[in-house]
Amino acid sequence: MKKNTWSVEYTFGKLEDLSVADRALVNKAFESREHAYAPYSFYKVGAAVLLKDGDVVVGSNQENAAYPSGLCAERVALFAVGAQFPGKSIDTLAIATAAHGEVPATSCGSCRQVMHEFEHRQEKPIRVIFADEEGNVLITNSVADLMPFAFDAKRLG
Repeated sequence: MKKNTWSVEYTFGKLEDLSVADRALVNKAFESREHAYAPYSFYKVGAAVLLKDGDVVVGSNQENAAYPSGLCAERVALFAVGAQFPGKSIDTLAIATAAHGEVPATSCGSCRQVMHEFEHRQEKPIRVIFADEEGNVLITNSVADLMPFAFDAKRLG
C-alpha cells in the first residue's frame, strides 16, 4: 500500500490584519447576515462573493420548517452568481458567522461541494475568507484546500 500526505495551506488572523478590500467584502457578508432567516437554529450566516470584475453578490442562510428545504448563505450567494452572472469568474468568497472561539466556523459539506463545483467550473482557485463576530479570520487560497477528495465531473466518466 502506498502512503501519501495531504496538507492544507491557510492563514489565520484578525479582521484588522486584512486589506481594506478584504475587510469591505467581509463587512458585506456581515451586512448580509442580518437578512438571514434562522427562526429554528438561531444561527445566522452571511456570504459575499467578489467577482473578478468587481461585482459583489450576497446571500444569507434561509431556513424552512421542513429542514432540508432551507439553504446556507454560501449556496444562496453562489447560486445567485450562477443565475445572475453566468460565466463570470469568482475571485473571493467571504463568509460571516457567530463566534466559536479562536477559529471561525467553516462551511458545511454541502456548501463545500457547491463551492468546489464553482471552482472546478471556472478552472481557477476561489479564495475563501471565514470571519466571525469577534474578528477572527481564517483564509484559504482555494476551495480544494477545504475539500481534498471532492467529487467532481471527472468521477462521472
